[in-house]
Amino acid sequence: MLEAMILPPGDAQLVQIMDLALSEAAQKAGSWLTCHPGCTQCCHGAFAVSALDALRLRTGMEALRAADPSRAKAVEERAHSWLTEHGAEFPGDQTTGLLGESEEAQERFADFANEAPCPALDPTSGHCDLYAWRPMTCRVFGPPVQMDEGIACCELCFVDASEEQIAACAMPLPHELEAALLDKLGATGETVVAFTLVGQASFPAR
Repeated sequence: MLEAMILPPGDAQLVQIMDLALSEAAQKAGSWLTCHPGCTQCCHGAFAVSALDALRLRTGMEALRAADPSRAKAVEERAHSWLTEHGAEFPGDQTTGLLGESEEAQERFADFANEAPCPALDPTSGHCDLYAWRPMTCRVFGPPVQMDEGIACCELCFVDASEEQIAACAMPLPHELEAALLDKLGATGETVVAFTLVGQASFPAR
């Protein structure tokens, strides 16, 4: 169970590396990087999160409950509403919250809840209520990053920039450190944010 896991100490290092890489990429990008508080396009649509991301989010929820119970309750209510609206179409196990790994499940996930706002997004302020604990996917959205199919970045950013200019601003990702931390957790599978925020995500051990 996720609740029984302890966030590995190395996660703080991973977050620090990611934050520094984002800062350096933003500095290189200058005005090409148009991301700003309240721009929420990247906060819509379901995406997969790892056991490490999920544990970080749960840690964030505990901190939010202690610091601001009413805001934490609002996040949980949005997560429950998200699951009520989209849970029936979830391409995975609705009991554990784990995404299916078959080709058919992955194809279904590509079209799943694409317009739904993340439960952590405050619809009034346009800010993430769990920003400090956000998943790795959220931490790399905006600047160019190296993907299997090439370098990708937010479609709202780098307008009129050349491929060479985009590549020069690419943000390095510490994949090896993240993989090592996941190995330490000894958990497999992926889930989505909503299942994590209501405490339902349950990861099997390797």
